[in-house]
Amino acid sequence: MKQSFALTALVVRDYDEAIAFYRDVVGFELVEDTDLGGGKRWVVVRPRGGTGGALLLAQASAPEQAARIGDQTGGRVFLFLNTDDFARDHAAMTAKGVRWVREPKEEPYGTVAVFADLYGNLWDLIEPKE
Repeated sequence: MKQSFALTALVVRDYDEAIAFYRDVVGFELVEDTDLGGGKRWVVVRPRGGTGGALLLAQASAPEQAARIGDQTGGRVFLFLNTDDFARDHAAMTAKGVRWVREPKEEPYGTVAVFADLYGNLWDLIEPKE
């Protein structure tokens, strides 16, 4: 049996602002943006050149969902973005206005810094040790 994670749903306020952030600021690619009717869309983004999972940007459609935007994990780091060049990506993201919550640090598993997305969800940017 072979399985893998394909998509992680991320609740967002607005499809277009989320696309703009992940594509233009973080540097992801827009994989799919399909109109499903009734104001719903199937929007998938992923790291450029990535072969692993991707994000399904899910616009909140109820007050209960909207209340979770930016706090899907109660303030813990939510997602982990691996890179093959921490310095390159950290500099590029900084230049585009990413808000760093924890500055770069060497850990036993690699170089890591924590950033917040446009809603406040926390991410680790990690260059794993070989």
